[in-house]
Amino acid sequence: MNKIIYADNSATTAVSEKAAAAMMPYFREHFGNPSAIYGYGQEAKKAIEDARRKAAKSIGALNNELFFTSGGTESDNWAIYGVCESKAKKGNHIISTAIEHTAVLRTLEKLQTQGFDITLLEPDVYGQITEEQLEKNIRPDTILISIMTANNVVGTILPIKKLCGVAHKHGVTFHTDAVQAVGHIPINVRDLGIDLLSMSAHKFHGPKGAGGLFAKLQAAPPPYLTGGGQEKGYRSGTENVPGIVGMAAAIEEATEKLSDNMKKITAYRDKLIEHICTIPGTYLTGDPVHRLPGLASFVFEGIKESVFLINRLNDAGICASSGSACSASSKEAPHVLTALGYDKKCARSALRISLSEFNTEEEIDILIHKITYIVAELRHEK
Repeated sequence: MNKIIYADNSATTAVSEKAAAAMMPYFREHFGNPSAIYGYGQEAKKAIEDARRKAAKSIGALNNELFFTSGGTESDNWAIYGVCESKAKKGNHIISTAIEHTAVLRTLEKLQTQGFDITLLEPDVYGQITEEQLEKNIRPDTILISIMTANNVVGTILPIKKLCGVAHKHGVTFHTDAVQAVGHIPINVRDLGIDLLSMSAHKFHGPKGAGGLFAKLQAAPPPYLTGGGQEKGYRSGTENVPGIVGMAAAIEEATEKLSDNMKKITAYRDKLIEHICTIPGTYLTGDPVHRLPGLASFVFEGIKESVFLINRLNDAGICASSGSACSASSKEAPHVLTALGYDKKCARSALRISLSEFNTEEEIDILIHKITYIVAELRHEK
């Protein structure tokens, strides 16, 4: 069997050797419950706090501003529901964007059925939201603004620092879903000025089932899960010690390698974009400049459904996607692309290639060759 070329790193990443090695002792050797008062349990407790220190440092947070969760979806839900609960007396208006991950959009839909008023800002064709656009939609009863740091479908990086500045000028809490950004571009919560940030370990070579919520001290949301009082009473449930340790090792490693990885992966991405965009009737989606280092997304004229393209790539040993892994089986056009102004027919032809430091230049050459050939093949069959 030929070696698989994995080009769907925005969906999930391989656990790094460093993260895997850090996790292993906590499955069998140091498996005590962190809530136990005897030494075996306290070893696990210490591992959690060491992990908290490493992960917090990696994003510029204080140790007591980082809470461990099961991943990005839980962190998004906790942040949004928490602000709504704590700010209910001030108002019921929330601002977000039409290109958020479904973990945010479905949460907002549910809140809307409970009487909250939701404004979804429409991005430009590149997926950008402006300060002026946000400013004119803020109202006296606005309690939360939730805007992603980087888009998971087209890779656009949004001006979070500036948008957060607008929010704070009006005294509004600002949350960002940074699941696609942490570990891939520089993220410092102090520099950005944000109140809440969501992240997920499996997006930066950590394990699945582990994530984090940064909450500025004065913006900590009410407890989300009740029970035994873990995570300082904010998030009950016996901690996923191996996952937490693996997450900390992964984010620490990603931060240390960030500059070199960004340079390497961006070069691969740009080479891919340059060649794929020479295919007639092919268009790059997302911001051509302000985009994640490893993400390139295209739409193709004459391709009826991206599933045909993705299946042919799979037959060639290449893993790619049309967009969010969470909606990969859906036949609907990616909501992000329709929000950017692409018609549904065009949006259904989308292909997302997302790279990591584990990809090679040889793999990029194969990707270029295979995508070019398969697109031509599918158009001919039409």
